[in-house]
Amino acid sequence: MVSVSNISVQFGGEALFEHVSFIINDEDRIGLVGKNGAGKSTLLKIIKGLQGSEEGEVVVPEGQTIGYLPQEMEVRSRQSVLEEASMAFSEIVEMEKQIKLLEQEIHTRKDFESKEYHSLLRQQSDIYERFHLTGGSSIHADVEKVLTGLGFAREDFHRPMQEFSSGWQMRVEIAKILLRQPDLILLDEPTNHLDIEAIEWLEGFLLQYRGAVILVSHDRAFLDNICSRTIEITMGKIYDYKSNYSGYVEMREERMESQLATYENQQRQIRQVERFIERFRYKNTKSKQVQSRIKMLEKMDVVEVEATDESAIHFRFPPAPHSGKIVLEGKNVCKDYPQKRVLNALDFSVIKGDRLAFVGRNGEGKTTLSKVIAGLLDYSGELKKGHNVVIGYYAQDQSEHLNPELTVFSTIDEIAVGDIRPRIKGILGGFLFSGDDTEKKVKVLSGGERSRLSIAKLLLTPANLLILDEPTNHLDMRSKDILKSALLQYNGTLIIVSHDRDFLQGLTNRVFEFRDGLIREHLGDIYDYLEQRKIRELSELEKNTAAKKEAQPDAASDNKVSYEKKKESERDLRKIRTQISRSEDEIESLENSIVLLEAKLAEPQKHQDRIKDGSLYKEYEEMKSRLGAEMERWESLHEEMALRADDSASR
Repeated sequence: MVSVSNISVQFGGEALFEHVSFIINDEDRIGLVGKNGAGKSTLLKIIKGLQGSEEGEVVVPEGQTIGYLPQEMEVRSRQSVLEEASMAFSEIVEMEKQIKLLEQEIHTRKDFESKEYHSLLRQQSDIYERFHLTGGSSIHADVEKVLTGLGFAREDFHRPMQEFSSGWQMRVEIAKILLRQPDLILLDEPTNHLDIEAIEWLEGFLLQYRGAVILVSHDRAFLDNICSRTIEITMGKIYDYKSNYSGYVEMREERMESQLATYENQQRQIRQVERFIERFRYKNTKSKQVQSRIKMLEKMDVVEVEATDESAIHFRFPPAPHSGKIVLEGKNVCKDYPQKRVLNALDFSVIKGDRLAFVGRNGEGKTTLSKVIAGLLDYSGELKKGHNVVIGYYAQDQSEHLNPELTVFSTIDEIAVGDIRPRIKGILGGFLFSGDDTEKKVKVLSGGERSRLSIAKLLLTPANLLILDEPTNHLDMRSKDILKSALLQYNGTLIIVSHDRDFLQGLTNRVFEFRDGLIREHLGDIYDYLEQRKIRELSELEKNTAAKKEAQPDAASDNKVSYEKKKESERDLRKIRTQISRSEDEIESLENSIVLLEAKLAEPQKHQDRIKDGSLYKEYEEMKSRLGAEMERWESLHEEMALRADDSASR
């Protein structure tokens, strides 16, 4: 049990914490929440002992260990992934080296009866015993299990750490913490470095973990799935809730409402007493009652309403310019890097109004295809933009491309044109930059402030195709909710790369899964995709199990049958694509007819006869009914195409 007692911290002359206290129990799962800058990361550093405080102390029982993952760190290891992860067991690794040295020395000696030889045998026996008692025989299996769960392929294990991006290097740091099995794990934004598959694996690991865990995260689903306790930091104070994040939000709202009601009742009572005192202050006959009420006011414990931080970004994307029905069409799109082919002969299309999620393991090509579409990378194959398509692109590292020497105001002013220029301060105010903040240089801004400024830049050019690559990194919960609300109201086409399941939920209607250089399309939102993936993985496991049980007596015959089935499946897919194309033409025709009928209904004086006899309304309802039926047919065809494509891929 770790005790945080009466912690106070000053930052820039203001109190970051004031007399903060709480207990961390042995198996707690705590979510540490609050807006950016509230002090979450600072509190983790204090608990770990990396930073001091003006007052108070953190008491860690003797012998207890703490593992800590910062938001960012520079990894300079020259070892392989497997060697670096194995450093979690540095003592056991050292014993392994000693065992090998002893074995080599014993093997070369011939003085089998000497004291020195017998001494070497005793040393070997002792170190073997210690090695097995500390779990040395299973460490390699444990390391491989954790690295695989965090997304590393087996062929990556022996690659040097320097070949990997900082995000993948941070995964190795996460692995080392999990493998050491400390009594308390502190993780500061771990999901920033993980894809959805690795996040789900980490959730399962932490739920089964024997020690305590404190998480700082802006991933609502991650917090909900792991934490049973939520500690909020706001305005220098903490509030402790025995609930996951979603429960905390409800309980906090109820507490604030109850507190406000109690405060208002007390204020009414105080006003009544003050009126009585004022009315009868100078009447001798009421002097005892007046003095009694004065004493009552002096003794009263005045209820205070907690100061809440209501600051949050506020904006809407500008209306999307009109574009053609086909926004993007890719045929045989390929992208090669020196190490491997990332995109392999992709065929895809994006229809006006589509809302696509790009998901898959890091390094599978999500960002690469986003940059190809945005025109930032060369490629082979054919990629056609539709009529009047205007792209707005937010890169994963967009904030790093800001000029560090410019001020916040100048960053927007240098690209603002026309009637937008007089509204720059209003735009910046919507992103929480006001007063002196607009004159800050970019180089002194926090990660969250840079992200907000980058999104503000995105608003200056109206676009009908938004491509957003990890836009929620560095944004707090409220800012993410407001961004999601703005995207739900956006009337253009959307492509979004994200591993935040709660953010994606309800935001997209199609999912492109990137794997092995290919993309697999799924209809629905992120949770529909995750459910389909679980079913597919279970089906694949059953097929593999059945394949191991059954021998293949005639491989040539089976290959021929498989080839014929594949040809048949491809013919069926071509037929379905033709039907989809015809269905889309029919939908466009019906939509045009409905627009014409709506124009007639908007001018009843010109079509009085058809309105009186009801034929115009009847035709309008019939067209809407036909459109609904055709849309259902279009969706069914897409589902059938996805199923057949999966079946064809499995062959």
